[in-house]
Amino acid sequence: MECVEGVLRGPAVWPRFLAPAREACQAVRMAATSKSETVQRTPILVVDDDADIRLALEMLLQYDGFEVWTAKDGAEALKRVETEAHRGRAPALVITDLKMPQVDGLTLLEKLQARENPPPVVLVSGHGDVATAVEAIKKGAINFLEKPLDESRVRVTIKGALREQKLTAENKSLKRQLSERWELVGTSAAMQKLRAQVEQVAGSMASVLITGENGTGKEVVARNVHLSSPRAAGPFITVNCAAIPDELIESELFGHEKGSFTGAFERRIGHFEAAHEGTLFLDEIGDMPLAAQAKVLRALETHEITRVGDSKTIPVDIRVLAATNADLNAAVEAKGFRLDLYYRLNVVPLRLPPLRERREDVPLFARKFLAEVATRTGQRARGLTSDALELLMLLEFPGNVRQLKNLIEAASVFATGTDLGRADLEQVLENGPALGKREETRAPLGASPFDAPTFEEFKDRSEKLFFEMKLAENNGNVKRTAERLGMQRSHLYKKLDRFGMR
Repeated sequence: MECVEGVLRGPAVWPRFLAPAREACQAVRMAATSKSETVQRTPILVVDDDADIRLALEMLLQYDGFEVWTAKDGAEALKRVETEAHRGRAPALVITDLKMPQVDGLTLLEKLQARENPPPVVLVSGHGDVATAVEAIKKGAINFLEKPLDESRVRVTIKGALREQKLTAENKSLKRQLSERWELVGTSAAMQKLRAQVEQVAGSMASVLITGENGTGKEVVARNVHLSSPRAAGPFITVNCAAIPDELIESELFGHEKGSFTGAFERRIGHFEAAHEGTLFLDEIGDMPLAAQAKVLRALETHEITRVGDSKTIPVDIRVLAATNADLNAAVEAKGFRLDLYYRLNVVPLRLPPLRERREDVPLFARKFLAEVATRTGQRARGLTSDALELLMLLEFPGNVRQLKNLIEAASVFATGTDLGRADLEQVLENGPALGKREETRAPLGASPFDAPTFEEFKDRSEKLFFEMKLAENNGNVKRTAERLGMQRSHLYKKLDRFGMR
């Protein structure tokens, strides 16, 4: 690459290197075109009114395995970008001189920045243009190279720019996936109203109490409030109050010091502290023990917490969102929930309607879940036949959106056609929990556990069917189910986790 280095160093040595540079570049071009067309090389656009600089950069980049597009000024570069865009392609990086006739590098930068998904831009400037180049960095350029160009500096700059572009693309992809995962699905009037309420409350610091049956998507609402709030960059910490044993809930919420109780082998940060400058979501708040309620109320009022086994107070800056499927008014009357904490949490109430009250959203959820299955399996997303959709619209779904999701995922396992049909759904319904219908008899509970090939599978099938039936009888209310079964809620939650029922 000595010929390239010579051209990049400047005019004084060009006569010695130009001829071999052109020959070497032509050889590289021929070698590149002789490779299999299936090999997709990363395209880089080089823009400079100096043909020799373009040639040297082209050879250097082609030698490093890039596909190189060249343009003599900004106007020609914009035309090339537009032409490639029609072919579904875009440069991974643009290297442009700052001073050029017609459209200069700064104008090119501004026009590229105005495009959707603009490529990163590296500016090439002379010594006297450094101040302008720095100003261009503030306007969006990713870096600049000062003339005379150095081969090693060019390579390092390109490598860094492409790495940063990759990280930016991955970050956007992750944000898009996060947004899709926590999307508030639905076009029904109830969901449109809820979506508007979320937007209104997101910008405030007010506590929000989200109510609704199990499986309606209360955490989805909480996530949307957080992601639309000024605290979106901060942590979102979820606490399932029903799944924590009473004797450990204070430690879970506020943390503990080493040796503060048996089993406290090291200091632990609690959920309140972990949510500092973010959002704390207290799910199933109605199941929180009374003793813990008093300490949570104090933490919310003072914005301070104290770890178990310590006397020092720790300031916490958090916003609290709470959710429950219980009737907190009835719990207050029964002395099972503190009235003052209820008022502190219920500043802004949001009610999430059950799926049976927004049946027009069922097809949207079904297609979303089919798309998620396809993404996980790497297969083409299935559609829904009309008779499958008709059946879904008839089902009551006592487990709401979560139950619909489980049904779609299970039916996808058995489906063999390009679309999910009624028979695929019925095959799962025969072995799953009862899903009452509006116009038809109740769907059969399922095949007998006695068909199980082993004793262990017989026990698992029997236990799962038992819990499915009891949850359906109690409309998915875990607390009520646990009480009627005479078992601890935490133990029931472990069972539900084991059978994939949460």
